[in-house]
Amino acid sequence: MTTHRKEADHPDGQWQIQEAKNRLSLVVEQARSKGPQTITLRGKPAVVVVSFDTFQEMTAPRRPLSRFFHESPLKGVLLELERSTDKGRQVSL
Repeated sequence: MTTHRKEADHPDGQWQIQEAKNRLSLVVEQARSKGPQTITLRGKPAVVVVSFDTFQEMTAPRRPLSRFFHESPLKGVLLELERSTDKGRQVSL
């Protein structure tokens, strides 16, 4: 007798490798609708299946810091900065 797991049987998104092979379409669907799905090998996490949209977000190039400052809503705000005259404390070595 073969027992089939229901979609609700994987609320934590974790699958044994053999079951993931047998139910790949369900693993993929849950990755798309519920988030990353972990596939375990010998009881330990081995790989994660994510939706293509999630993959693109994770691998998108980050914008450089200079661009972040250039696009800042605070661009053009004048700041008055002063250096502290405190020289610190003397420490004998």
